[in-house]
Amino acid sequence: MFASAKFAMQRTLRASLAAAAATAAAFLAVAPSAAAQLASDPMQSVGVRPELLKQVGIDQKLNQSIPLDLAFRDEDGNKVQLGQFFGQKPVVLALVYYNCPMLCTQVLNGVESSLKELSTDIGKQFDVVTISIDPTESHVLAKTKKEMYVGMYGRPGAAQGWHFLTGDEPQIKQLADAVGFRFAYDPDTKQFAHASAIMLLTPEGKISRYFYGIQYATRDLRLGLVEASEGKIGSPVDQVLLFCYHYDPKTGKYGLLISHIIQTGGVLTVLILGVGMLILFRGEHYALPQRKA
Repeated sequence: MFASAKFAMQRTLRASLAAAAATAAAFLAVAPSAAAQLASDPMQSVGVRPELLKQVGIDQKLNQSIPLDLAFRDEDGNKVQLGQFFGQKPVVLALVYYNCPMLCTQVLNGVESSLKELSTDIGKQFDVVTISIDPTESHVLAKTKKEMYVGMYGRPGAAQGWHFLTGDEPQIKQLADAVGFRFAYDPDTKQFAHASAIMLLTPEGKISRYFYGIQYATRDLRLGLVEASEGKIGSPVDQVLLFCYHYDPKTGKYGLLISHIIQTGGVLTVLILGVGMLILFRGEHYALPQRKA
């Protein structure tokens, strides 16, 4: 018991440290330019974001379609269309860059560890498409990243379902605009400032859900994939959970919907009362004495 408690505490501590490190990296990536802005205006409020960070964020575009005709390069340098990865299964989309010193690695680590907790498999029930926002990165680097994360995931078929793409600036920008992923390049640090989030898309290429941060709850991912697949994957229990849980776009999480719980409880109560009354009336009917002729 003490060993399990100690393990849980260590796991919580590691997650907290990872989140803190990712947050620090996001600010360090733009620290020189941010410091320069603050130095030029000493009266600037601490609560005001530097100009570069004002360009960074996520604008949710739920139910909108992404341009599937955009051209990218796969891990082997072959030209591919985005639509090649859609049509059959829901897709987890991650916009990162492979040379990112901290935050992108945390995002990809979170994707891998969270998806590993699911009973469904990459390449079977859903696919993952990771695309670099840095147009200077090569397919060689993308292939290295793919080999590492597919190896960490460790399930058969993942190599056919987890794709690492690179592309040119116009296509990258068009896709980022389509999903509302706003990022900015800092020439001082030669790094990109960006938010941490992944998107779930339907097989038709419509944006279904956004999940924020670097750790993604297994329940949220499972329910999101069930919704994105329009019920084609998942168990009957997942369908019941979808009825009881509601996706909150502000938090990027699923929350318990009390009204549905009350509604479900009311239906069950009526059914139980109905069955009880039926049994009672039938028992009284059989218990009545027979009249003598």
